Amino acid sequence: MTEQKETASSSFMDRGIVGAVAVIGVGLSLFQLYTAGIVAMTAMRHRAVFLSSILVLAFLTRPLLKNRHHKAYGVCRWVDLLLCGLSVAVGAYIFIDLTGIFDRQGDWSQWDIATGITLILLVLEATRRVIGLNLTCIALGFLCFGYYGPYIPDILVHKGYSIERMATTLSLTTEGIFGLPIGVAATFVFIFILFGSFLEKTGAGSFFIDMAYSITGRFSGGPAKTAVVASGFMGSVAGSAVANVVATGSFTIPMMKKIGYRPHVAAAVEAAASTGGQLMPPIMGAGAFLMAEFTQTPYLEIVKIAFIPAVLYFFSVILFVHLEAQKAGIWGLPKEMLPNFLKTLKTGIHFILPVGILITALFMNYSPMMAGFVAIIALYVTALFRKSSRISFLTLLKTLEDGAKNAVVVAVACAAAGIIVGVVNLTGTGLRFSSLVVSLSGGIPLLALALVAVTSLLLGMGLPVTASYIVLVILAGPGLMDLGIPLLTAHMIVFWYSQDANITPPVALESFAASGIAGSKPMKTAFTSWKLAKGLYILPIVMAYHPLLLNGPTGEVVQTVIFCTLAIIAFVVCMERYCLVHLSWVETILFGGSGTLLIWVGDTWNYTGLVIFLLLAAYQVIRYKKQPPRKKTAPPGGFHESAEHI
Repeated sequence: MTEQKETASSSFMDRGIVGAVAVIGVGLSLFQLYTAGIVAMTAMRHRAVFLSSILVLAFLTRPLLKNRHHKAYGVCRWVDLLLCGLSVAVGAYIFIDLTGIFDRQGDWSQWDIATGITLILLVLEATRRVIGLNLTCIALGFLCFGYYGPYIPDILVHKGYSIERMATTLSLTTEGIFGLPIGVAATFVFIFILFGSFLEKTGAGSFFIDMAYSITGRFSGGPAKTAVVASGFMGSVAGSAVANVVATGSFTIPMMKKIGYRPHVAAAVEAAASTGGQLMPPIMGAGAFLMAEFTQTPYLEIVKIAFIPAVLYFFSVILFVHLEAQKAGIWGLPKEMLPNFLKTLKTGIHFILPVGILITALFMNYSPMMAGFVAIIALYVTALFRKSSRISFLTLLKTLEDGAKNAVVVAVACAAAGIIVGVVNLTGTGLRFSSLVVSLSGGIPLLALALVAVTSLLLGMGLPVTASYIVLVILAGPGLMDLGIPLLTAHMIVFWYSQDANITPPVALESFAASGIAGSKPMKTAFTSWKLAKGLYILPIVMAYHPLLLNGPTGEVVQTVIFCTLAIIAFVVCMERYCLVHLSWVETILFGGSGTLLIWVGDTWNYTGLVIFLLLAAYQVIRYKKQPPRKKTAPPGGFHESAEHI
């Protein structure tokens, strides 16, 4: 009898929690739409409301104990509710007393310290539940690094900071949890995740997927390659790589998932492609203009030398996409197995209008938040014009709820990343590391480049890409030039490396944003995008050892480009362990070796690498011809060719 009462009580509590999740989810989405398109709010207050709501959703949807039949389930559910109450209390404290908090900086009250400690613990627990132990342990490691500074090896030693200092700095300023990462999540990332929910519910997502597949489905991984190119073009004129991810990813990521790419791979492809958009002329995320000013070089000259490396980068990403498609059996299909272009266009042509409005708003330099807000309104209104895409009021509420729930993963990941960012800024680790680059490299360019890459990663945790480039080029640029690297080449190398924090764990904002759209694990996505964007690390080394890649006689530039292209193929094949067929370990090592020789200084090394590469390629062809052909099938879930599916 007692067990039946406990079961009934737990069931009643669960129903109440489901209702609470729906109300909070809808409320958060409406709040985000209101602040995005109607009335802006102070950054700290906006982020406090956002993070508080996200933490509540995290604790309600990821219970401490998942087994409902366990004796302790009811008690654990009360613990979840207690954590929700603390999350609301922390958010309310910051929202209501923000002016007082600013006035008390440096002379914190006991309530301030208690609030700071509570928020850090809540973020760590939410990260453990939502992301897993990996990111949680990394954040804890950085907290320990900040506290035990005097006991760290000399290269990174610092004076150390008290628990009170770290708690208040990380929780009550915009230098930590409420810093850049959660700011990104609370603005355009959330808006475009919500936009993705509307695409799904109205059927617009299915329409764009089928349209893309009707055009590119004949090619192996065709829609994914189209996504890479589209993200590159969009990013080349956009000011933010993360904005590019969420804007184009709303369409490209579902499209890639539909044709068979695993969610974390689809998200990683979008993140890697959007990173490349910041390297592609003409805009280059404002980098071209800054570089022209720093080096006193004409803008058109910067655009000219940046073009070839950017094309090689996109070639590397497309090659990754192609090999992933081959490995997963995502083949091009015959025309009769593809959706009919005209029929598909007819059933969903009205969905083109909101996309056109979105693109126009972005190109007119409206903020990504405003562009996303306008696109959502336009999509909802447009969907009303056809019965097949019209959504009911209850479906609208469900769409708003799903948008908020889908944002939990990326928001929690960004909150944890804020802890890492805050500790790096507080201890000054990034700036100190920069000054050691030249002295630690011992005059070896390759080692200096590796140190610059690590430094840029540390700086990128706390600074936007453009700011990271400015700081790094001031601190490390002269050192690279002292090692014999030309001025323009040194600046281009630093600019490329300044992009790496966007897709490199543990703070990988682009990867986290893409994972929110794809519904994949953030850290798994981050490591995959890190692999896909390997050109970001390889090509700066090529620039350092082969400056003619950027500017030189046509014949020598062509030769360098050929060797670099083959080297990229070798490295990508090595990392994927797949070419025409799966590679053995011996082939993997030899491909890696040939890629290294192809970009090493000296014609003898280059031609030796070329010979090894050609022999390995010939061996792959022989092995491929011996294998039976693989059967081509339609993508998972089929296609949507009739109006009732749209």
